Amino acid sequence: MTSRLPKLVAFDLDYTLWPFWIESFRGPLRPNPDNPYELRDSYDDEIMFFHATPGILHRLRAAGVVIAACSRTHATELAREALSLLLVQPRAGDTHAEPQSAIEFFDHLEIYPGSKISHFQELHRKTGMPYSEMLFFDDEKRNREVESLGVTFQLNEDGINDIIFEQGLGEWRRRHPDEVLEDAGN
Repeated sequence: MTSRLPKLVAFDLDYTLWPFWIESFRGPLRPNPDNPYELRDSYDDEIMFFHATPGILHRLRAAGVVIAACSRTHATELAREALSLLLVQPRAGDTHAEPQSAIEFFDHLEIYPGSKISHFQELHRKTGMPYSEMLFFDDEKRNREVESLGVTFQLNEDGINDIIFEQGLGEWRRRHPDEVLEDAGN
């Protein structure tokens, strides 16, 4: 089995990369003094990623995959603020690296209300990548609509984890054997 990855992987935010709806929080956000990888809102509620999120972001970045966030939230500024302030710990075993702002991992941010089809049309316009090279993780079944464009959709009802991530990659590879075989031959 090849390790070929799609050229672009996109994630919804709410209940995909983090375990909440961002609009349920109130700014300003601030670092959690007890945990550098969490934030607190004005009500002192915690904001953090799902456990697997940092490792997946590191893996994609190391492989040169374009990473996008596609969220239909109405709390666009709060979502961007959270991505700017949340830190991602260094890769396991990398003792010399410093934590990075999560937003540094994202090449594209499509964070605004509307259909996910609009988000992917905009990604296609900006990157020039074919939809067949895109994989999207989301917790809402209705967003499977992006498959009408040719994007591979992976449902993750309980947030991203390593198993769901591998299932999404496997589904993308299954749907695009020509790209996978072409890459394996090079």
